[in-house]
Amino acid sequence: QDEYKPDKDLSEVDLKNAIRVHHALATKASDYSKKSNVLKLKTADWRVFLFQAPSNEEMLSWILRINLVAAIFSAPAFPAAICSMKKFCRPLLPSSMTKLCQEEQLRSHENKMKQIADELAEHKLHPVEKSLKSKEAEEYRLKEHYLIFE
Repeated sequence: QDEYKPDKDLSEVDLKNAIRVHHALATKASDYSKKSNVLKLKTADWRVFLFQAPSNEEMLSWILRINLVAAIFSAPAFPAAICSMKKFCRPLLPSSMTKLCQEEQLRSHENKMKQIADELAEHKLHPVEKSLKSKEAEEYRLKEHYLIFE
């Protein structure tokens, strides 16, 4: 809502509050009905931001541009940490630019989507007891949430 001033330096607070868009996804906020032309930005750390654009065309333009920049700054994920415990760990998402060309990146995303879909299907084949205090149940829910988000 503040007026944009291109010659003004960014403050430490501005940098602290900046939203990192690596591995983020912008979509139309179709589940939000209070205002029109609202887009949803889901970040790599699972935060969700809502932005309202002045028009539908502008909203679609923002979504396209945000997703383009997010794709450019979304290098393939590092594998998750490995330990002797069976605990689920999310993979590390680097915030560096990808070194893949667009075609390679598209193939990489398609392969990752297939891998995640297969992993989610396999995960759902082996549910755990729904005990609220069960550590295994909590890890099962965490992994399922991650796979669905991805």
